[in-house]
Amino acid sequence: MKLLIANGYVIDPAQQVNTGGRSILIENERVVGMLDRGEPVPEGAHVIDATGLIVAPGFIDLHTHLREPGQEYKETVATGASAAVAGGWTSICAMPNTDPVNDNPAVTRFIIEQGQAAKLANVFPIGAVTKGSQGKELAEMGEMKNAGVVAVSDDGRSVPTPAMMRRAMEYARGFDLTIVDHCQDQSLSVGGVMHEGRWSMILGLRGMPAAAEDVDVVRDCVLAKLTKAKVHIAHVSTRGALEAVRRAKSEGLQVTCEVTPHHWALTDEAVAEYDTNTKMSPPLRSREHVDAVLEAMKDGTIDAIATDHAPHHADEKALEFDQAPFGITGLETAIGLAFDLVHAGVIDLERVVEMCSANPARIFGLTDRGTLKQNAHADITLLDPQLEWVFDVSKSKSKSRNTPFHGRSMYGAAVATIVGGRLVFLHPDYTRINEPKRREASVG
Repeated sequence: MKLLIANGYVIDPAQQVNTGGRSILIENERVVGMLDRGEPVPEGAHVIDATGLIVAPGFIDLHTHLREPGQEYKETVATGASAAVAGGWTSICAMPNTDPVNDNPAVTRFIIEQGQAAKLANVFPIGAVTKGSQGKELAEMGEMKNAGVVAVSDDGRSVPTPAMMRRAMEYARGFDLTIVDHCQDQSLSVGGVMHEGRWSMILGLRGMPAAAEDVDVVRDCVLAKLTKAKVHIAHVSTRGALEAVRRAKSEGLQVTCEVTPHHWALTDEAVAEYDTNTKMSPPLRSREHVDAVLEAMKDGTIDAIATDHAPHHADEKALEFDQAPFGITGLETAIGLAFDLVHAGVIDLERVVEMCSANPARIFGLTDRGTLKQNAHADITLLDPQLEWVFDVSKSKSKSRNTPFHGRSMYGAAVATIVGGRLVFLHPDYTRINEPKRREASVG
């Protein structure tokens, strides 16, 4: 089947394309190429009119928790993939903290099979660094890579000692795998439930100091220099951590990092109502750290936007703040929150697309993804920068409802998601492409 996405404004940072009036031709799940304005529609092609929309390479989320196997009451691979395409993500990378932990090829293959059966987003498993993510014995990274993992991580737990992390980096380097680290020194943060600072004192809640993140990020950067390994810092949230990453990049080290939308959209003041949907790890930070995050997005220190989608059952989040689990859902709100930065002039739309497509593909080595070049996988995200909408969590595709963004007005959204040349999601405010219930806008 041929598909032509016609008349859109194409942004493809991997090819340095940023221009209107181009059309994307797809056949057999791959991009055939770009057609200029006025070229005839290929015979037999189905046409999607993308006039007024941004046509971007399919967005890739490097950091999701899909809970399956073992915690299907929170989320499944299928429901997580459904939430992903509703948010504009064509590919999602699943963290290994399942039950059992994804530390062996059997679990890896199961997750891949569940993703294929769902026929929605591409699902790429991330394997554990250590067996059971216990930090004691390295997992069989080579076997997991052969089964299909794209990176390794003990996310939720930092690799506990410099010696273990050094061995893990050296081992992962041998298989050309990126290590993703949740940087949080447990000896500094143990028992903490929010950022340590003014608001933790006012609220009487035990804090996690920014230094807990800073120390581990500095450690990882030092070890990356020693081992020449590829290291990716998950959900970076502090000024000190960003300074360490910035220094590592200036030295030419293979160190990258991601940011989550909640770490720029909210500060620790949001915890004032003791809403457990503001409890996450790393915690919401104070304004100085949020400002550092925004600056790092502008100057290129931050490579990727990732959701850290962490679904939990309502009963778990209904516990007292100290007892409730960390984490929020994020797949369906991330792009709307990113548009807030675009409309505020903090970053431009090309930078958002780069952090959601080209850079994630590069970080995990996802060949022929994150771009619209000839023969790339036909994964495409269509964006409407002018769509006004309100996030209603009751309509979420996720099984879980733990979000601080219910009722939030958004201005800009992913309106269609195409995976492997198939339209797998269309925004409910669109009866069909190019007939939106929105005010008219020009993109140029």
